[in-house]
Amino acid sequence: MGIIKVENIRVFAHHGCLKEETKIGSDYRVDLEIKANLQTSAVTDQLQDTVDYVLLNRIVREEMQQPSHLLETVAKRILTRIFKEDALVSKATVWVRKLNPPIGGDVEMVTIKMTEKKKNQKGYGVKP
Repeated sequence: MGIIKVENIRVFAHHGCLKEETKIGSDYRVDLEIKANLQTSAVTDQLQDTVDYVLLNRIVREEMQQPSHLLETVAKRILTRIFKEDALVSKATVWVRKLNPPIGGDVEMVTIKMTEKKKNQKGYGVKP
């Protein structure tokens, strides 16, 4: 087993419950921690034997561009896609941070952290 981290993915997106938030948009930071068996790739030195962090970055960027009221919704979409698109992932954690949230105070950021483990469902976690 091993861990792959993709940290501090910077994204500008339009999430929030306030109309102004979805219209103006704001800055976000996303971190991922992926657990997978990395033993095969350590020996073969082949990309197809590991979790491609280029794919992970693309998933985050694409899901962040779909506006949502709640960061929880965005985090769940990111996790769902990771398990759908990469069979090697056994556990994933995502942190979605909204920088300078408009909550009536001097707050640097709010963070949503969500973790999921691989489910044993037919068709779930199949690499394309």
